[in-house]
Amino acid sequence: MLCQDCVKKEATVHLTQVINDEKAELHLCRECAEKRRFHTPFEGAPFPLAEFLTSMLDQSLFKKPGTVSDTKCPTCGMSFSDFSKTGRLGCGNCYATFRAQFNDLLRKIHGSTQHRGKVPRMPGDVMKPLREERKLQEDLKKAIEEEDFEKAARLRDRIKTLSNKK
Repeated sequence: MLCQDCVKKEATVHLTQVINDEKAELHLCRECAEKRRFHTPFEGAPFPLAEFLTSMLDQSLFKKPGTVSDTKCPTCGMSFSDFSKTGRLGCGNCYATFRAQFNDLLRKIHGSTQHRGKVPRMPGDVMKPLREERKLQEDLKKAIEEEDFEKAARLRDRIKTLSNKK
Protein backbone atom coordinates (compact mmCIF):
# COMPACT_ATOMS: atom_id res chain seq x y z
CA MET A 1 0.00 0.00 0.00
CA LEU A 2 1.41 3.37 -1.00
CA CYS A 3 1.62 6.42 1.24
CA GLN A 4 -1.50 8.57 0.93
CA ASP A 5 0.54 11.81 1.04
CA CYS A 6 3.50 11.31 -1.32
CA VAL A 7 2.04 8.34 -3.26
CA LYS A 8 5.61 7.13 -3.87
CA LYS A 9 6.82 5.08 -0.91
CA GLU A 10 5.36 2.09 0.90
CA ALA A 11 3.10 3.03 3.83
CA THR A 12 4.57 1.83 7.14
CA VAL A 13 2.53 3.96 9.54
CA HIS A 14 -1.16 3.10 9.74
CA LEU A 15 -3.51 5.24 11.82
CA THR A 16 -7.17 4.47 12.48
CA GLN A 17 -9.53 6.86 14.19
CA VAL A 18 -13.18 6.20 15.05
CA ILE A 19 -15.41 9.20 15.83
CA ASN A 20 -19.19 8.86 16.17
CA ASP A 21 -19.10 5.35 14.67
CA GLU A 22 -17.25 6.63 11.58
CA LYS A 23 -13.86 5.12 10.86
CA ALA A 24 -11.09 7.16 9.23
CA GLU A 25 -7.81 5.53 8.17
CA LEU A 26 -4.53 7.14 7.21
CA HIS A 27 -1.62 5.23 5.66
CA LEU A 28 1.72 7.07 5.50
CA CYS A 29 5.37 6.36 4.81
CA ARG A 30 7.79 7.06 7.65
CA GLU A 31 8.93 10.42 6.24
CA CYS A 32 5.40 11.76 5.69
CA ALA A 33 4.38 10.60 9.16
CA GLU A 34 7.33 12.53 10.63
CA LYS A 35 6.30 15.64 8.65
CA ARG A 36 2.85 15.38 10.29
CA ARG A 37 4.62 14.82 13.63
CA PHE A 38 3.26 11.30 14.10
CA HIS A 39 5.58 8.95 15.95
CA THR A 40 5.34 5.73 17.89
CA PRO A 41 5.63 6.12 21.65
CA PHE A 42 7.85 3.01 21.77
CA GLU A 43 10.38 4.24 19.21
CA GLY A 44 13.87 4.30 20.65
CA ALA A 45 12.70 2.72 23.90
CA PRO A 46 14.91 -0.05 25.27
CA PHE A 47 13.66 -3.59 24.81
CA PRO A 48 12.81 -4.51 28.43
CA LEU A 49 12.63 -8.26 27.83
CA ALA A 50 16.35 -8.34 27.04
CA GLU A 51 17.22 -6.70 30.34
CA PHE A 52 14.91 -9.02 32.25
CA LEU A 53 16.28 -12.15 30.57
CA THR A 54 19.87 -11.04 31.04
CA SER A 55 19.26 -10.55 34.74
CA MET A 56 17.94 -14.13 34.97
CA LEU A 57 20.89 -15.72 33.14
CA ASP A 58 23.89 -17.09 34.95
CA GLN A 59 26.58 -14.60 33.90
CA SER A 60 29.41 -16.96 34.84
CA LEU A 61 28.51 -19.03 31.75
CA PHE A 62 29.58 -16.15 29.50
CA LYS A 63 32.99 -15.56 31.08
CA LYS A 64 34.53 -19.04 30.72
CA PRO A 65 35.88 -20.13 27.32
CA GLY A 66 34.19 -23.17 25.77
CA THR A 67 30.83 -22.53 27.44
CA VAL A 68 27.35 -21.44 26.40
CA SER A 69 28.43 -18.17 24.79
CA ASP A 70 30.57 -20.08 22.24
CA THR A 71 27.60 -22.09 20.96
CA LYS A 72 26.25 -20.70 17.69
CA CYS A 73 23.08 -21.45 15.80
CA PRO A 74 24.06 -23.37 12.64
CA THR A 75 21.36 -21.61 10.61
CA CYS A 76 21.76 -17.92 11.45
CA GLY A 77 25.06 -17.87 13.37
CA MET A 78 23.58 -16.21 16.47
CA SER A 79 25.26 -17.03 19.77
CA PHE A 80 23.51 -17.36 23.10
CA SER A 81 25.41 -14.31 24.37
CA ASP A 82 23.90 -12.36 21.42
CA PHE A 83 20.45 -13.50 22.59
CA SER A 84 21.24 -12.41 26.16
CA LYS A 85 22.01 -8.90 24.89
CA THR A 86 19.00 -8.44 22.62
CA GLY A 87 16.36 -10.79 24.08
CA ARG A 88 15.55 -11.84 20.51
CA LEU A 89 16.43 -14.95 18.54
CA GLY A 90 17.80 -14.95 15.03
CA CYS A 91 15.70 -17.78 13.57
CA GLY A 92 13.44 -20.71 14.43
CA ASN A 93 16.39 -23.09 14.70
CA CYS A 94 17.75 -21.07 17.67
CA TYR A 95 15.06 -22.69 19.86
CA ALA A 96 16.53 -26.14 19.23
CA THR A 97 20.15 -24.96 19.42
CA PHE A 98 19.73 -23.27 22.80
CA ARG A 99 17.09 -25.64 24.23
CA ALA A 100 19.10 -26.51 27.36
CA GLN A 101 19.72 -22.84 28.19
CA PHE A 102 16.06 -21.98 27.62
CA ASN A 103 14.98 -24.83 29.91
CA ASP A 104 17.18 -23.41 32.67
CA LEU A 105 15.79 -19.93 32.02
CA LEU A 106 12.16 -21.14 32.03
CA ARG A 107 12.77 -23.05 35.25
CA LYS A 108 14.03 -19.84 36.88
CA ILE A 109 11.15 -17.73 35.59
CA HIS A 110 8.21 -20.14 35.89
CA GLY A 111 9.51 -22.79 38.27
CA SER A 112 8.96 -25.47 35.61
CA THR A 113 9.55 -26.17 31.94
CA GLN A 114 6.08 -27.60 31.35
CA HIS A 115 2.76 -25.80 31.27
CA ARG A 116 0.42 -26.95 34.03
CA GLY A 117 -2.37 -24.43 33.55
CA LYS A 118 -5.98 -24.80 32.58
CA VAL A 119 -7.03 -26.32 29.28
CA PRO A 120 -10.04 -24.89 27.45
CA ARG A 121 -13.17 -27.03 27.56
CA MET A 122 -13.96 -28.73 24.31
CA PRO A 123 -17.13 -30.43 23.13
CA GLY A 124 -17.08 -34.11 24.00
CA ASP A 125 -13.89 -33.55 25.99
CA VAL A 126 -11.49 -34.11 23.10
CA MET A 127 -8.52 -33.65 25.42
CA LYS A 128 -9.32 -36.67 27.62
CA PRO A 129 -7.88 -39.31 25.25
CA LEU A 130 -4.86 -37.11 24.57
CA ARG A 131 -4.18 -36.75 28.30
CA GLU A 132 -4.61 -40.49 28.77
CA GLU A 133 -2.20 -41.23 25.92
CA ARG A 134 0.39 -38.83 27.36
CA LYS A 135 0.07 -40.50 30.78
CA LEU A 136 0.44 -43.94 29.20
CA GLN A 137 3.56 -42.77 27.32
CA GLU A 138 5.09 -41.59 30.61
CA ASP A 139 4.18 -44.89 32.29
CA LEU A 140 5.69 -46.81 29.35
CA LYS A 141 8.94 -44.89 29.64
CA LYS A 142 9.06 -45.57 33.37
CA ALA A 143 8.32 -49.30 32.87
CA ILE A 144 11.16 -49.58 30.35
CA GLU A 145 13.57 -47.81 32.71
CA GLU A 146 12.55 -50.25 35.47
CA GLU A 147 12.93 -53.13 32.98
CA ASP A 148 9.33 -54.25 33.57
CA PHE A 149 8.86 -55.36 29.97
CA GLU A 150 5.56 -57.18 30.50
CA LYS A 151 3.98 -54.00 31.82
CA ALA A 152 5.64 -52.05 29.00
CA ALA A 153 4.10 -54.38 26.41
CA ARG A 154 0.61 -53.93 27.93
CA LEU A 155 1.05 -50.15 27.94
CA ARG A 156 2.31 -50.19 24.33
CA ASP A 157 -0.78 -52.17 23.27
CA ARG A 158 -3.06 -49.74 25.13
CA ILE A 159 -1.40 -46.78 23.40
CA LYS A 160 -1.87 -48.46 19.99
CA THR A 161 -5.56 -49.02 20.78
CA LEU A 162 -5.99 -45.35 21.71
CA SER A 163 -4.13 -44.22 18.58
CA ASN A 164 -6.39 -46.33 16.34
CA LYS A 165 -9.52 -44.69 17.83
CA LYS A 166 -8.40 -41.22 16.71
